[in-house]
Amino acid sequence: MGMASFKERVLRVVGKIKTGETRTYVEVARLAGNPRAARAAGSIMAKNFDPKIPCHRVTRSDGSIGAYNRGGTRAKIKLLRKEGAI
Repeated sequence: MGMASFKERVLRVVGKIKTGETRTYVEVARLAGNPRAARAAGSIMAKNFDPKIPCHRVTRSDGSIGAYNRGGTRAKIKLLRKEGAI
């Protein structure tokens, strides 16, 4: 079996972020094996609609929340507050 694609690795990394925790786009890209691909990791998450992948737990490196494809920034903030991450 060949090596997983960057997309598969990103989604696997994000899928392992526990409730109440967050990771930055840079951390996700690094953990997925390409530390310089933070923007690509963000693009992958923007297109992911699998509810089992908690993309809302990924934030920007500057500490801001960032976008969320299932309801925008407000929905992301609400989810993170509910989980105790912010």
